[in-house]
Parts: sequence; C-alpha cells; structure tokens
Amino acid sequence: MIILPAIDIKDGNCVRLFKGDYATVQKVAESPYIAAQGFADAGAEWMHMVDLDGAKDAKLVNADLIADVAKVSGLSVEVGGGIRDMKAVEYYLSRGINRVILGSAAVKNQQLVIDAVKEYGERIVVGIDAKEGMVRAEGWIDNSEINYIELAKRMEDVGVKTIVFTDIDQDGTLAGPNLKQLDNLAHEVSCNIIASGGVAVLKDIINLAELDVYGAICGKAIYTGSLDLKQAIEVTNKI
Repeated sequence: MIILPAIDIKDGNCVRLFKGDYATVQKVAESPYIAAQGFADAGAEWMHMVDLDGAKDAKLVNADLIADVAKVSGLSVEVGGGIRDMKAVEYYLSRGINRVILGSAAVKNQQLVIDAVKEYGERIVVGIDAKEGMVRAEGWIDNSEINYIELAKRMEDVGVKTIVFTDIDQDGTLAGPNLKQLDNLAHEVSCNIIASGGVAVLKDIINLAELDVYGAICGKAIYTGSLDLKQAIEVTNKI
C-alpha cells in the first residue's frame, strides 16, 4: 500500500478542512513547498494535491502553483479539484502531473471520464466522495442520488482503474477511516482503491493495509503530528 500525504490548496495556502466545510479552513503549513519537501524527506514517493478553490468554483484556480510545487518536490503527484474538461486534464498531464482525479465530472459528465480514459488510460483517477453512502459533488456542496458503490461500478465499466474514496463524515476528523465502506467497495469492484478521510494514527494505516487497499491519503494527521509519516511509510513497506 502506498501512502499519499496530502496538500489542499485554498487562496494559495496549504490548508485543511473539517468534514469538507469551507468555513472551517485552517492553514496548516508555512507554504505548500515546505510541506512537500517534508513529505519527500520522510520518504514519500507520492503526493495527493487538491485545488479547493477549483473544486468549489468548477474551474482551475491554483493550477499553476500546484504544478510548480509538484515539479519542485520531485514526487509523483495526483491532483484533483476543478478538473471539468479535457483542457484541464491536459493542462496537468502536460506539466508533469502523474494522475488527475475527476470527481464532480464523474457524477455530472460521464462522457468526460470516458474520453479522458480513452486518451490517458490509467493516468485518470475518479474521486468518489460520499456522505452516508451517497455521492456529493462540487466541493462536496451538491448532493446526488447515487450510491457510492453504484458510481464505482459505472466507473469500472468505462475503464477507470483507480478510485479515491472519501467518506466526508470522516474527513478531517481524525476519527479513523470508514473501514466498512472501504471493504464493501473493494469487494464490489476490481479497481485500485485509495482511502481518504479519517486517518489519525499508525493503527489506521495498518488497518487499511490489512484491507489490501492500494493507497491511503493522509493529511491532517501529519500536520497535527498524530501520525509520523516516515514511520507509516516504513510500516507499510513491511506489510
């Protein structure tokens, strides 16, 4: 299992939210460059980045900054937030980003997912964000009538190989990941599953590794110090 430390960008700052609520925004690092360097120093190979302004405004907002932080870091990077058309997909993938995450587009514009997968294959990841099992979009503001497993199956059917699953009720809470939903998802689709939301301590990482998910995103736990990134990476390398 790979560990993906996270950097969420809002107004150019490295921040965290509580349960996706923009009113709870909190700056957690001096700069995204410093945060990324810390991840690299701890032995991370991947990094997860989100343009929070982009997710809310349905367009690329912090894209230039994200691409530059990724380049300077030397890490493999996946990016989500505000990617609503092929031009945005191409922007990131032509600037050294390894994978882009389509979230709201998977709910509202399945044709974009189909076209992107056809063009870029496994570099296209779908982000499924759910509250009480139902998918949300547009920076988690919009509700949908789609169950997370139903959407995952649709994405698998169009060739998506990797899914980032976030339980919104766990995100930013340090209350532990939703192991039950993740286990259900892993058994329903053959896609690689990246778990997001709720990771707090090393035991959470071990629990996820034992579910045999592909990856785990860690954000707030790293910034608060409740999870030692270097230790987490070392442990997963042994499992």
